[in-house]
Amino acid sequence: MLDKLGWRKTDKKNATLEQRMIQVRSESVPQHIAIIMDGNGRWAQKRALPRVAGHHEGMKNIRTITRCANKVGIRALTLYAFSTENWKRPRKEVEFLMRLPEEFLTSFLPELMELNIRVMMIGEISDLPMHTQNAVRNAMDTTANNTGMILNFALNYGSRREMVLSVQEIVNQVQNGTLSLEDISEETISNHLMTSNLPDPDLLIRTSGELRLSNFLLWQLAYSEFWFTDVHWPEFSEKDLLEAVESYQSRNRRYGGLKGE
Repeated sequence: MLDKLGWRKTDKKNATLEQRMIQVRSESVPQHIAIIMDGNGRWAQKRALPRVAGHHEGMKNIRTITRCANKVGIRALTLYAFSTENWKRPRKEVEFLMRLPEEFLTSFLPELMELNIRVMMIGEISDLPMHTQNAVRNAMDTTANNTGMILNFALNYGSRREMVLSVQEIVNQVQNGTLSLEDISEETISNHLMTSNLPDPDLLIRTSGELRLSNFLLWQLAYSEFWFTDVHWPEFSEKDLLEAVESYQSRNRRYGGLKGE
């Protein structure tokens, strides 16, 4: 990897964060990064803290990683914040998690405006508590005209559920005559997913050592590069993000062909 990037191991080891950012920006940067932010609870338990303390620390880290991704030149950052399966967690933990978007978006919104970052969300917002809905809708409305990086939260999101909703809408269009069966294609399905206005992720990052997708962007990740780390999300740093991007830049994306061979 380092040879392809023009780096020697000693160069990377001794480089400052800013120098690494400059090097990363000089290569092909992934347009869209998706992150499964895992390990908040385990981070807290290792420190004899309640799980919610880990969630709060993880929320604060979103700000750090968002700034770094924006500075590197990422065009879209999708963060898996709350899945459709997370409702199974203890009620008090879920209630705490539902308060985090309000705290985060309220405090970070002025900086998001300064950075020209647009907030978006995928998932079924109507099932969220009203205070969570209000915070998310306010952030999306306030930043709607921003033209920089998209910060996309997956809240109450499940990929299989997303596909079901997509199929239902396509079937409805066929039944009412606005779409013919013969015209259904991969593009048709992509255009009916919640991410229809985003490119598919170039890079998926999952923290905390787990090696699965957990019902996240199953259709969209078909040709994404994967990068896994044992680092828990609250400790996932700018250096870790740069390492993931550097790994991405070293790979030959062939899409089933023989590009570069």
